[in-house]
Amino acid sequence: MDRSSLSMVTKTACLILISMMMMIMAADAAVARRMMPCPQVITTLMPCLNYLKKGGAIPVTCCDGVKKLANSAKTQPDRQAACVCLKPAAKSYGINYDLANKLPASCGIDYQINLSPDIDCTRVKY
Repeated sequence: MDRSSLSMVTKTACLILISMMMMIMAADAAVARRMMPCPQVITTLMPCLNYLKKGGAIPVTCCDGVKKLANSAKTQPDRQAACVCLKPAAKSYGINYDLANKLPASCGIDYQINLSPDIDCTRVKY
């Protein structure tokens, strides 16, 4: 094989490799877009904070946030990612876990949380 043929094969192989990498990155980006980023998860649920700490009336904006989270986190990996976001935030804000776990049902939303201080988010299956 002469030098120009080898150069052409090398260029072709590089183009194929670059194309494959771009397809993988596009697929990863599509998966990442399904689930909200952590700061957005926390911001979406901020209207729930007073309720989650003290109980009382649930603001409509809180239920809107729970609905948005439920619609965003439908798969097991998405729910695990949401758990990873919510676990430290719940501890940091000092929420009532019983209220948090009942919140979706209280808002009329079919979404299970089961949040606790010692939850292993890698085992979230629902």
